[in-house]
Order: sequence, then C-alpha cells, then structure tokens
Amino acid sequence: MTTLKIKDNSTVNKDEFSEVNSVTNKIADKTLVQLEKEGVFVFPELVKEANDITKDQMILQSVNENYRTSNVMGFLGYGKDRLVIESRFSREDEDFFFQYLLERVLNFPNILDLNTDANQENRLFSLLLFLFPYYLKVAMRKGEFKTYVHNKYNDGNVKGIIDIGRHIQKNIPFTGKVAYNQREFSYDNSLMEIIRHTIEYIKKKPYGNNLLRKVKDEVAAIVSITEHYEYYDRQKVVIENKKNPVRHAYYHEYRALQKLCIMILQHDKHQIGSGVRQIHGILFDGAWLWEEYINQLIGDVFYHPMNKGGKGAQRLFSTDENSKVGLIYPDFISRDDRNRIIADAKYKPIGNIGNRDYLQILAYMFRFDAKKGYYLYPEQGEIDKLTLMMNSGSTYEGNVKKRDDILIIKCGLRIPKNADSYESFVKKIQISEKVFLSSITS
Repeated sequence: MTTLKIKDNSTVNKDEFSEVNSVTNKIADKTLVQLEKEGVFVFPELVKEANDITKDQMILQSVNENYRTSNVMGFLGYGKDRLVIESRFSREDEDFFFQYLLERVLNFPNILDLNTDANQENRLFSLLLFLFPYYLKVAMRKGEFKTYVHNKYNDGNVKGIIDIGRHIQKNIPFTGKVAYNQREFSYDNSLMEIIRHTIEYIKKKPYGNNLLRKVKDEVAAIVSITEHYEYYDRQKVVIENKKNPVRHAYYHEYRALQKLCIMILQHDKHQIGSGVRQIHGILFDGAWLWEEYINQLIGDVFYHPMNKGGKGAQRLFSTDENSKVGLIYPDFISRDDRNRIIADAKYKPIGNIGNRDYLQILAYMFRFDAKKGYYLYPEQGEIDKLTLMMNSGSTYEGNVKKRDDILIIKCGLRIPKNADSYESFVKKIQISEKVFLSSITS
C-alpha cells in the first residue's frame, strides 16, 4: 500500500506522483462535481454553503510539469494507492492543524491519528461517521422527510387498489379480509429507514453512543418514525435509496445525508486500500473550515453572513423604486454599529492577501461606514499585525499621503509549529487564540 502526502494550495512536480499513479490518473484535472459522481464525499455540500469551493474546482490541476492543489484537504484512494492532502499551515510530519479545525468546527472526537498509515482505512471511515451527527442535525431542521410510499394491507377496511393475486393467495376461502395496496403520504419511508439503519450501525461502534448523544433529540425522532425498521432489510433499503436519490431542492440537506448514509453502510465495499477499483475518499474545504473556526472565536461580537447558504444577505444599493440591488456577503460585520468593523477570513498566508482582496473589503467598509477592516488569516511566522493606512491625494498632483482614519489590518492567528503531540498543539493554539482575540478587540 503506497501513500503520498502533499499540501493544499501548493505546486508539486508530477514526478513525485509516480508511486501513486493509479489514484492520480483518476483525479487529475477532474472537477469536484465529477469526483462526487464517482464516489468521493465533499464537505460541505458543493455550492450550497462553501464560499471558496466551487463545483468547477479541481483537486489536482495540471500546470506544465506540475500539479497545483487548491483549498481542499482530505483523503483519496484507488486500489492500493492513497493520496493525503494536508493543510499547508501544518508541520511536515503532523497535520495537527487540520485535525484541530475538524474538532472545533464539526465537534469531531479526538481519535484521529493523522500520521499512522496503519489506521488510514479506519481514518476515512471515522471521518464519515463523525460527519453523521452534523448532517443529521442540519437535515432535521427542515423537519422529518415525508413522501408517498406504497403499503400492502390485508384486512376488511379496503382503502386502495385490490391486489387480486395476493388476495387469492391469502384469502381463499374468503375470511372477510381483502388484500389491497394503498399509496400513502408517510414519514416512514426509505430515506428515514436508511437514516435509522445508519443510527443502529453507529450504535454498535465503541464510541457510537457518545457520538449520537450530540443529536439525541433527532435520533429519538427518527426511531419513533421508523416503525417498520428491520435489521435484515438493510441491503434492500440501501439499494432503494441508491435508485431514488432525493431530488427536491428544498430537501437538498437530506440528499447529502442520504449519500453519507449510503457510504457508511457500504463501508466494507468502499474503504480506502481495500483494492476496490473505484475512487473513494472524503474532502474538506479548508477555507470554509477556517471561516467557521474564526466565527466560533469572534461570533459574540461579529455578525456572520452565510454566503451561498443565503443567510444575512446585505445589499449595496437601493433604487428610486425602493428595490435592492447588489447582493453581498461580508464574512463578518461587527455588532457595534457606532464603531463598525468589517472582517474577512482568509485561508492564505499574509503575503497572498492583496489586489482584489483589498478592493472587496474596501467596498464593504464603504457600504457600512466602517473605518477599520481586518483580514483574519493563519500565521506561520512571527508577524502579529500589519496595519495598512488608506492613501489620499494623487500622484498627478504629487500630494499622496497616508490617512490615519481608515485602516486595514492583517491580523494573524499564530499556528504552533513545534508541538510534539496533539495535546501540546491544542494548549499552544489556545494561547494563540487569546492573543488573536485581544488584538481584534483592543
């Protein structure tokens, strides 16, 4: 079994992929949508929530003699070859930072050994299991999924279409019962059943009950709905869900949950390294994880509009007819309307923040009458802050000078580099978080 580890947002010579050619050939120059269709699980759901991840984004894009990676981190496998994409802000030998983001944002249990090849197959499967509570909670916010089902009855209260063949088989000589089929609008359907099967599957894992405790109300609702649950129907339920994916746009959260349940219940067929000749894996949008992590740190003092989720939308303009024009989603808007601050989370080094980044945040600051803007980014070096002051004047008149009333500040959260264990990394980054917060609020 061969494993290659690379970093996100980096350029790697194609020769380095020679030992994992089989997986490389399956993913190179393919978009995330194509990989999703082939069996790769992408988090968060494409287009719906992620700001920086798009359906046309590629995992490995050919650029002359190199492959260029993007904001995506995760694990991919094909046959006996594995490709691990780690965070560029982590050490060469340990991806503690990626693990910490997963733990903080998605509340993953701390049982991921991101450097042990022997646990690689289990690592992928654990990630799928740990995503289940998140997807279940998000889907259940829409309420229980209800759809039409076909039920078979054999009693005296005929309410549907008589099934003559079944009636002859069961009720001759006539006993007062009639066999009939009825189409009913029901919560107990194949989708709810596969969710129930996944719940029961997770319960049997050593950490299953602790994992499901986070969504105990949602689990209780699913259990109460699925009265027809039978363990021996699992394969039939999986097949039915594969044939009938959720298509209604309103229930797109259930579509993602349905796909996750199928992958979990078919783990024995699809685990990385098992020799299956199909690409499989799980990918995370690093920029989304970073933005949600920052929201956990500063959410008490900043609003957090959600871009493609459509929450907290703002408008740049109004017209004489009172219509709103120019939809925008600043990452963060301070709750203090007297001293408004705009903040932008950037999953990139300080030197890569510029050009269009500046124009965007300045437009947001102008819209909200903010005198101060922040770029919040992961810092690998020793820089704590870099303050940029807006210029006034023009080079044509020779009167360019800096202003001290409009500032853009690049504020980095220092990522520990010398932690010898994950526990040590957590302690060090918690210190970094306190310094980071004091920089913003001071």
